[in-house]
Amino acid sequence: MLEPRKQLEIIERGAAEVITPGEILKKLERGKPLRVKAGFDPTAPDIHIGHTVLLEKMRQLQQLGHEIIFLIGDFTGMIGDPSGKSETRKPLTREEVARNAATYKAQIFKVLDAEKTRVEFNSSWMASMKAEEFVRLSGHYTVARMLEREDFRQRFQNQSPIGIHEFFYPLIQGYDSVFLKADIELGGTDQKFNLIVGRELQKSYGQEPQGIVLMPLLEGLDGVKKMSKSLGNYIGITEPAAEMFGKIMSVTDDLMLRYYELLSHISNEELGRLREAVKTGAVHPMEAKMALALEIAERYHGRQEALKARAEFEHVFRKKELPDEIPVHKLSWEEGPMWLPRILKLSGLASSTGEARRLITQGGVKINGRRVSDPDAKVPEGSYILAVGKRRFVKIEP
Repeated sequence: MLEPRKQLEIIERGAAEVITPGEILKKLERGKPLRVKAGFDPTAPDIHIGHTVLLEKMRQLQQLGHEIIFLIGDFTGMIGDPSGKSETRKPLTREEVARNAATYKAQIFKVLDAEKTRVEFNSSWMASMKAEEFVRLSGHYTVARMLEREDFRQRFQNQSPIGIHEFFYPLIQGYDSVFLKADIELGGTDQKFNLIVGRELQKSYGQEPQGIVLMPLLEGLDGVKKMSKSLGNYIGITEPAAEMFGKIMSVTDDLMLRYYELLSHISNEELGRLREAVKTGAVHPMEAKMALALEIAERYHGRQEALKARAEFEHVFRKKELPDEIPVHKLSWEEGPMWLPRILKLSGLASSTGEARRLITQGGVKINGRRVSDPDAKVPEGSYILAVGKRRFVKIEP
C-alpha cells in the first residue's frame, strides 16, 4: 500500500471537508484495508457526471487497495432524503426503487471495478429489523439533535409539516454505517448531517467512529448552479460521445480546471503542473480542455468513439463544417408550409413547440446554415439541415 500520508493527500484532493484528517491518518497507519462506504438513493434512473464525483473518489480509494462498499439505499429511498428540502418528499414505490437501482448498478461500473466493488442494499438488514430493535435504535438519538439540522429547523420555525418518518432517514443512514462497520463514509456536502449521525451512532454502539469525506456538488455547464437535469446544465454519462465532448468544450477555463480536479484520472502532481502551465500560458486552455473532453468521452464510450468525437468537434467548431454524420428525420409533410416550431418538435430538436419558439427567438436555430429569428416562420416542403446551437443537427427529408 502507498505510504499513509500520500494516501491522505489523494483522499483530500478536491474534498470540501474531511472529518477528521488525523483520525483517517491513524486508520491508514494500521496498514489494513479500510471499509469505505458511500450510499446512493435510487431516486432517478440515470446519472450525470456530477454524480460521478463521489464515484471517482471511491475509485481512487479502490486503487489504493481499500474495500469499497457501494450502498444502494433501496429502503431509505422509500422514505425520501429530506436533505435541503422545504417540504416532505413523495416517497418512491418499491417498484420504482427496484427499477432505478438496477439501472444504477449497470452505470457505476463505468467508473468502479466490478470485481472489487461490494454492492449492498440497506433493505437487506432494515427490512428484517423487528419493531423493538427499531425502537432501541431510535433511542440513540434525540429530537433536539434532529432539529439542529438546518432544513428541519427552518421547517419547524415556519410551522411546515415534518413527517416522523423523515427523522428516520438520517437515523437509518447512520445505522447503515454501524451495520457495515464503516471506517470512512463519502458523501456530498449536503449529506454532512446524515454522515455525522453515522459517527455518533457508531460511538453509541461501541464502534470506532467513521471518518467523513465530503465532496463538493459539481457545478453544471453554466459554472454557477450545481449540475442538474432539471436545470439542463448537465452532462449525462449515457449521452453520445460527440455531445459529451462538445459540452465539456463549452465550459469556462476555470470550470475546466475544477472538472480536472474532481473528474480526471491524472495524478495530483500532474494536476499541479497543468494548473501552472495554463496559468503561465505554456499550455493553451483549449488544448487542456480537449484533453479532458477526450478523457471523459473515452471513459464512457471507448477510445474509438472519443477520437471520432474529437474529430467531429474540430470539423464543426474549428473549421465551421458540418459533422460527418447527421441523423435523418423523415417528416410527413402537412399540406402547404409547416410551422417551424412544430418541425423542431417532431424532429426531436425541441421537447415542445414552446421550447422551439424560445430557441428561435434566442437565435439558436439555423436552416441550411442561415439563422432564423421569427418563431412563427413556416417552411415549405423539402430537404433541409436544421441546427440547434452548435452541436445538434438533423437532416429533414420529406
